[in-house]
Amino acid sequence: MGGAEQAEGAEQAEGPEGTETRYQRGLRMLSRVDGTAGEQVVAKLAEFAPDFARLLVEFPFGDVYARPQLGLREREIATIAALTAMGTARPQLEVHIAAGLHVGLTREEIMEVIMQMAVYAGFPAALNGIAAAREVFGRHGAARDGGGA
Repeated sequence: MGGAEQAEGAEQAEGPEGTETRYQRGLRMLSRVDGTAGEQVVAKLAEFAPDFARLLVEFPFGDVYARPQLGLREREIATIAALTAMGTARPQLEVHIAAGLHVGLTREEIMEVIMQMAVYAGFPAALNGIAAAREVFGRHGAARDGGGA
């Protein structure tokens, strides 16, 4: 990503390997959440909107996901719930369903989160979430979801 990695005045923070910038911490967290898929999304976005790509890495992943108060499983449950309830963010929902599988959620847990949203966001939002889950589950084998059906 070139220039985005070298952002001037980047905030420094203590990380597992000494001092790291918000951007470096964000990349580390993004990798833990999404694996290489997240890195690919950011690289593609950086081709068109490098400043936005940098912000996407620094704020949600470098600042929020890196906070110790919730684990990555809990953060992905909350994110899947929010994106399902929104009903307008299917590409992002699919990314986070895959991330949920990556951080150890089972298909059953993801489906329960989506079903719970029927109560608070309505059946159309939950049905859209189920369709997104079906798509993601079809692309991911049982080995990536903890063995769930």
